[in-house]
Amino acid sequence: MNNPALSQNRRRFLQQLGLGAAFFSVPGLFAEELTRTPAQTEGPFYPDHLPLDTDNDLIIVNNGITPAVGEITHLTGRILDGKGDPIRDAYVEIWEADGNGVYFHSGDKHGARDPNFQGFGRFLTGSSGEYYFRTIKPVQYPGRCPHIHFKVKRAGHELLTTQCYIKGHPSNQKDGIYKSIKDPKALASVSIDFTQIKESKTGDFLAKFDIIIGTTPEA
Repeated sequence: MNNPALSQNRRRFLQQLGLGAAFFSVPGLFAEELTRTPAQTEGPFYPDHLPLDTDNDLIIVNNGITPAVGEITHLTGRILDGKGDPIRDAYVEIWEADGNGVYFHSGDKHGARDPNFQGFGRFLTGSSGEYYFRTIKPVQYPGRCPHIHFKVKRAGHELLTTQCYIKGHPSNQKDGIYKSIKDPKALASVSIDFTQIKESKTGDFLAKFDIIIGTTPEA
């Protein structure tokens, strides 16, 4: 369930940055130029059991007061169809390794998991197709460059599973999954900027990742 207080804080946060609605592209404006987001492997660590808390704030678990270890990132974007129109009522799921490089999964035992990191979150899009998560800037774990996993679902169907990456990270070119995307435009579409927010007193980052998918089932 989405947290109303967090959503309100998100709107206030974007307004303070002078972004607001202009932060998101106009529906259909560049419909002929949109590049479909490439599908990527789900990987071995999609949660084999869901955490008790599955909201869109991965930094705080339930009503805890101790935040997760890591660089706080405000991750946002929109879910759009091939024409550039927003897709509403879509569940956006993300999951990623914690600050120690460990997933919320019983099979990932290479290190100690941060108990204060939720590891998985969900957000239901509204009429604008917008989603928002508060999470951490992704870190490396054995054999992979930093990345965040995404899955988009609607009307009981899985529409897309993909990943986003830190643009220009030195380990990207050593990552086989990243390099498996051969289309330069598609590769650029999943390589995003993580920009440190000058106004943030805690050094938070801002990242935007629009996801472009094809035909969607009716709700």
